[in-house]
Amino acid sequence: MEQADTAEHEFRSLTEIVERTIEETGGGTVSVEHLMRSFGHASFIPLLILPALILITPLSGVPGLSTVCGLIIMLIAGQRLVGHRQIWLPGWIRRRTMKTASLHAGLEKILPFTRFVDRISRKRLTFLFKPPLIMVLPLACTLFGAVMPLMEIVPFSSSLIGVAVTLIAFSMLTRDGLFALLALAPVGVVIWAVTSILTSL
Repeated sequence: MEQADTAEHEFRSLTEIVERTIEETGGGTVSVEHLMRSFGHASFIPLLILPALILITPLSGVPGLSTVCGLIIMLIAGQRLVGHRQIWLPGWIRRRTMKTASLHAGLEKILPFTRFVDRISRKRLTFLFKPPLIMVLPLACTLFGAVMPLMEIVPFSSSLIGVAVTLIAFSMLTRDGLFALLALAPVGVVIWAVTSILTSL
């Protein structure tokens, strides 16, 4: 994990990740591949946080976008879980694009949220980041991403997953275990929604 940790060292806040995304994207459209190059292919946590943050914005209502973000979350968290040093995404995901103006507008709307979270964050409950508990966090993100396609038909559920993944990944970045525990609240709602869907089939 040393290479990944080094690549992520420069980021210590959600706001930095949002601002870097806005600064590094221009023109009419932006691709997933462009974002990966901007952050670095070893920046697991920033690139895990970014699709989760997008799910919190109004962009989560774009048909199919929640599923793509969920797959990105699942693949990145899964590779983090098994100890990969570089992020791999299939070509059809890397080539996915969205309008830069829409991305910027969505991210700017959540800046008050990211600034609030950054302001109250500090190191605490650090036992959550030691083996074997540290493995639970990327595992939870992997599972959240995997169930995202089901969430397309449940209003606002993708945003709940976005909040959960954001809090878990942010806790890994800052070693603030409180945010990992807070993610359990939306977890309960998501589990209830998935259970309701499966039992109604």
